[in-house]
Amino acid sequence: MMQAYELTLAEASAKIAARQLSPVELTESVIGQIERHEPRVGAFAALTLDAARETAARAEAEIQAAGPKSPLHGIPVGIKDLCDTEGVSSTASSRTRAGRVAETDSAVSARLRSAGAVLMGQTHTHEYAYGVLTPTTRNPWDLDRVPGGSSGGSGAALAAKMVMGAIGTDTGGSIRIPSALNGTTGIKPTYGRVSRHGITSLSWALDHAGPMGRTVQDAALMLQALAGYDPRDSASVDEPVPDYSAALGGDVAGMSFGVPTNYYFDRIEPDVEAAFRAGVQTLRDAGAAIREVQLPLADLYMPIAYAIFVAEATAYHQGMLRDKADLYEADVRALLEVGELIFAADYLRAVRARMLVKQGWQAMFEGLDAVLAPTVGAVAVLADDPLVRWDDGTDESAIDVYAKASAPGSLTGLPSLSVPCGFDSQGLPIGMQIHGRPFDEAGVLHIGSVYEAATDFTNRLPSGLA
Repeated sequence: MMQAYELTLAEASAKIAARQLSPVELTESVIGQIERHEPRVGAFAALTLDAARETAARAEAEIQAAGPKSPLHGIPVGIKDLCDTEGVSSTASSRTRAGRVAETDSAVSARLRSAGAVLMGQTHTHEYAYGVLTPTTRNPWDLDRVPGGSSGGSGAALAAKMVMGAIGTDTGGSIRIPSALNGTTGIKPTYGRVSRHGITSLSWALDHAGPMGRTVQDAALMLQALAGYDPRDSASVDEPVPDYSAALGGDVAGMSFGVPTNYYFDRIEPDVEAAFRAGVQTLRDAGAAIREVQLPLADLYMPIAYAIFVAEATAYHQGMLRDKADLYEADVRALLEVGELIFAADYLRAVRARMLVKQGWQAMFEGLDAVLAPTVGAVAVLADDPLVRWDDGTDESAIDVYAKASAPGSLTGLPSLSVPCGFDSQGLPIGMQIHGRPFDEAGVLHIGSVYEAATDFTNRLPSGLA
């Protein structure tokens, strides 16, 4: 018999609405899963189980009296520790903020509370979101491997079924990378679609916030609650929010998708490329037209991204770097110190070059509904040996491999959805990302849902927890 924690968010929501499942029963089932697996996975920076039980009981009473106020009413979710949650330890997974308790909610935490969600706690991030490994956390598919990052705690918690939805942030791939490596789904919305108020910044020009879920439908339900204008975020855009769930299903007949011939395939693990190519074929078989495209200015993506976010991250941390340098983890401190060496002229050239990249992608999208690409070029690396070892005998840092595939979505600010598209020979998850037009989250979710329905990759359980 299926346990409540095994349900998708959408399935649990439907059962709650039909009075077939109570929020209390669901929350207790999820807490049981946390108690079984959290000691090995380490997904949470702070657990709020007593508060979760209280919220679940209140949600049960509210639903009995008036029905659910949203599809998230009574649903257990996790909040990335980069996002403030009132009354809860919110430290960006850093010793520099040890003992810090947030005085107010971030916009994402407040929106989830308003929707009636049950907040289970803060999920680990790579310190200050400045990395793609999340070394405090392990991958449920193989506990010797990283969950990716920086939203690694959210990805691992979802894969281990310790939450039913989670918040991630994405500056250089930090929603999409852990989604791919943990076999889950995540969407980086268009820049400005989801408020970043109350979220610690890594790079204000590139920071995004968005949902992570077990399925495309779960991500759509989460995004519905999160999206919308917020004047407290200077980048927030007052753009109408459609019904994302209404966009799901149907077919892709008559749609046209671009597949890059360059950049993503310069260096890629054979199993990853094979899974991606099979995913493209699945969409072709479903009726989509596939067109090869050449990514514009591709050799500039990584230099532009590094120049912008390294400089902006150092500017944000400058005061603490002077006062608390010894409390940063070594990798983060090194990057912050490197940021002090970037000249203003180089930063400004990167900002100008980024505009050319965005214009190039806009032109490339002419006649296309989406651009498909591998989410990352390699599967999860070992935690004690975080290198990608290529077939030619050379090694490469995982941060470079993972960030490279994510950089175009970050630089352009376009919506990018990562969905599971297979497994490598070791049984480790592989992801495919779907880039869409500005504010067309509904479109990429639609494509993702059609692809998901034609495959079974979201139905498998992590082998590392057996």
